[in-house]
Amino acid sequence: MLQPKARKYRKAFKGRNRGVATSCNTVCFGEYGLKATDRGRITARQIEAARRAISRHIKRGGKVMIRIFPDKPISKKPLEVRQGKGKGNVEYWVAEVKPGCVMFELDGIPKEVAIEAFARAAAKLPLKSVFVQRTVM
Repeated sequence: MLQPKARKYRKAFKGRNRGVATSCNTVCFGEYGLKATDRGRITARQIEAARRAISRHIKRGGKVMIRIFPDKPISKKPLEVRQGKGKGNVEYWVAEVKPGCVMFELDGIPKEVAIEAFARAAAKLPLKSVFVQRTVM
């Protein structure tokens, strides 16, 4: 699973996920992409599940590119522990996704295969998403 090698501070503030994606909002590396139309958090496990779904559908052909990285730690206190006594330990890592963010890209496969692969990946993710194609200018 994806997670950062090192961080300056182990734990992070909760923060707010506002606005729309200004970077990573176009298909850059591949021919097709899966773009988020909703905002939210995607865990490292969900990213891995979506990657596996795509890889299994496209088999040996094509290349999968993951454009998001889970760099935010989410902490959680153990069960049956009273409140207070500091912040809990890091439980898992998430990627904060804004609307318009291209999460996955595919290259080297037919369009129909890419649409079906992204449909299977979207079923593993907690956000609404749409299929997008690279626009040549």
